[in-house]
Amino acid sequence: MRIIFAAGGTGGHINPALAAAGEIRERFPDAEILFIGTKDKMEAKLVPAAGFKFKTIEISGFYRQLSLENIKRNLVTLSHLLSSSKEAKKIILDFKPDVVVGFGGYVSGPVVRMAAKLGIHTAIHEQNAYPGITNKALAKEVDKVMLTVEKAKEYLEAKNPPVVTGLPVRGEILRADRGVSRAELGIRDNQKLILSMGGSLGAETINKAMVELIAENHCNKNLYFLHATGQFGLWVPDKLREKGVDPDKEDNVEIREYINDMARCMSAADIVICRAGASSLSEIEALGKASILIPSPNVAENHQYHNAMALTQKDAAVLIEEKNLNAESFGKVFSSLINDEGRIKTLSENAKKLAITDAKERIADIIVSLARK
Repeated sequence: MRIIFAAGGTGGHINPALAAAGEIRERFPDAEILFIGTKDKMEAKLVPAAGFKFKTIEISGFYRQLSLENIKRNLVTLSHLLSSSKEAKKIILDFKPDVVVGFGGYVSGPVVRMAAKLGIHTAIHEQNAYPGITNKALAKEVDKVMLTVEKAKEYLEAKNPPVVTGLPVRGEILRADRGVSRAELGIRDNQKLILSMGGSLGAETINKAMVELIAENHCNKNLYFLHATGQFGLWVPDKLREKGVDPDKEDNVEIREYINDMARCMSAADIVICRAGASSLSEIEALGKASILIPSPNVAENHQYHNAMALTQKDAAVLIEEKNLNAESFGKVFSSLINDEGRIKTLSENAKKLAITDAKERIADIIVSLARK
């Protein structure tokens, strides 16, 4: 069995592909698996580190804002687009795959499209509720379209009916135990843990909102705030001190730059406040957590908003758009939720109902079935 995975750009594209490839490798140790990506993005480190063969092509994205600099960049992208198809064709013909699978990123386009032209079985996986431009185009050509959420079907024209597989969730998330995690974090039984974050870089609007929220509520010792500032939010502790809250002295306020033990922290949480990336939402669903979602507006196709809506329409999360986020509105939403045990329970249970905990197995089943045709 010979399989090519095309994925690149962000962990949101690469990690699901690695999870599926890992599942196939576990089932079929003699399977030949090759990843195609770009040399200067995350995949260049993540894929070899996972022990898979890796080849690169030159590809980049188009810039939509009109400027002289972007016109120059787009000419380079156009050149890459022409050359990447030839590069992809050579790799495919040399490797002779039984199936080629795209998991998103610019690299998926030329690789999967060329495989389809060569008559090789193809599939794509879409992580978001609102599909990206590349996957929208590829859906019309590939043999199988795999989706994280049902709602994505509304925005696709596919050659064959799409299949909802979910998004692979890390094993440590699935195995996490709430009671053990709370004990390890020192959270008392009568405390509600509020876990908040804005991503590895940090989201300024979320950081500002959390400063106000913590300052307003830190005197309530039945609440425990664990907030990750991200790389560009290192000013948060000082800002809290200006407002009379010293994180080093408060026993119910913990400020970190980054959450390195997400499985422990999220499993222990009562409410999660975060962006609406596909991976985060899949983890929230897997653990059955009530959440307040603040989608990033600075993403392609505003897909985080659609991700969040997929939960809120099932009464599985609370949504606040960033344009409506201020201390007053955020405080009201938080107070309403934190003081309503029934509401927290409803959101948690509905989130859990949306969870697909065998996503990597479902994805692997489809890829293997195509490879065997």
